[in-house]
Amino acid sequence: MQEAALALGMAALIFAASVISIKAAVSVAIVEIMVGVIGGNFLGLHTTEWVDFLAGFAGILLTFLAGAEVDPDLFREKFKESMWIGSLSFFAPFTLAVLFCYYLGGWSWNASLIAGCALSTTSLAVIYAVLVETGLTETPIGKLIMAACFVTDIGTALALSLVFAEGNVYTIVFVFVSAGLIWLGPKFIPSLFKRFGNRVIEPEVKFLFLLLFLFMYIAKLGKSHAVLPVFVFGLALSRYFRGNRDLQRKVRIIGFAMVTPFFFIKGGMNVNLQDLAANMGLLGGLFAVKMVAKIAGVYPLAKKYAPEDASYTTLLMSTGLTFGTISSMYGLSAGFIDRTQFSLLVATVILTAVVPTFIAQRWFEPEPPEAEYVYEAIPEGSQREER
Repeated sequence: MQEAALALGMAALIFAASVISIKAAVSVAIVEIMVGVIGGNFLGLHTTEWVDFLAGFAGILLTFLAGAEVDPDLFREKFKESMWIGSLSFFAPFTLAVLFCYYLGGWSWNASLIAGCALSTTSLAVIYAVLVETGLTETPIGKLIMAACFVTDIGTALALSLVFAEGNVYTIVFVFVSAGLIWLGPKFIPSLFKRFGNRVIEPEVKFLFLLLFLFMYIAKLGKSHAVLPVFVFGLALSRYFRGNRDLQRKVRIIGFAMVTPFFFIKGGMNVNLQDLAANMGLLGGLFAVKMVAKIAGVYPLAKKYAPEDASYTTLLMSTGLTFGTISSMYGLSAGFIDRTQFSLLVATVILTAVVPTFIAQRWFEPEPPEAEYVYEAIPEGSQREER
């Protein structure tokens, strides 16, 4: 009965978050975290084993979808610029956040490393949504920001996987199985889906979920984390997904409707408002650390490679949301950070999703690409047609 009541309460929060996000035109991830905060602090909701497992799988699914969003051709086209900007976008906040938390915050070394991972991220989800909304996805500046974001995120995935890897005999199995799936996946998945796909029972989606569970299982055996191989696996399938938008859409629908809300709401439920109120100075310090480090690391390079949009590029590269939350959740689940530190990191991540995005769009948004007009074959006296 208690489990059913919890499921009912979370389902109500998930639906309410969707409606609020549509009405307020705010990312549903942010709203889900906020309603989770309300549920955990005022409604008495708490996580259970099944919620924890669903949230863990949701983090893996989000990582896979983030990798699948990367355009390899775009990355190759902007390789040099994106490598420089993306690398500094990761290393500068990672280093500064670790030093700040360890020496000034008094956090343990592992907790400081988690803070470095959480604050080094750039939100692919936020950037993608902003660029689509403003029509900048196909412009040079839009392509540069997307490619640089990929470099930053893979830096975070590498850090999470390598820094906290413990290792045992199964770690070797984990490495080889992951490499095999990443190498073979793009080769056999298209023919498999062509043979068994396009049915109402959706075997393609089920098979992808099977592979993600396999990544999680062997990572657990090897005392490692599946973030990096799953991200690269999504990247390996990104070209196939781009040619099969319907499959990508189905995975997104299932993920965002029934799986990922548990990840963000659970994150919100673990945020303690009393802890935040008692540590407002530290919260401000963490936010300042991320913004200062991103500006110091990204702006000079953005000024070199995109001089007219350097501020816009820097601000969007300062956003964080999904990977920052994943890093924080991993740290809490593994016992590297406590609930107060988790609350501070997630609150900082939310602030960086909102504040730099608002400033970039309000004061530094580039001119949208000019629309093409068709003047030919239009009867005299009729209005021109916008393509």
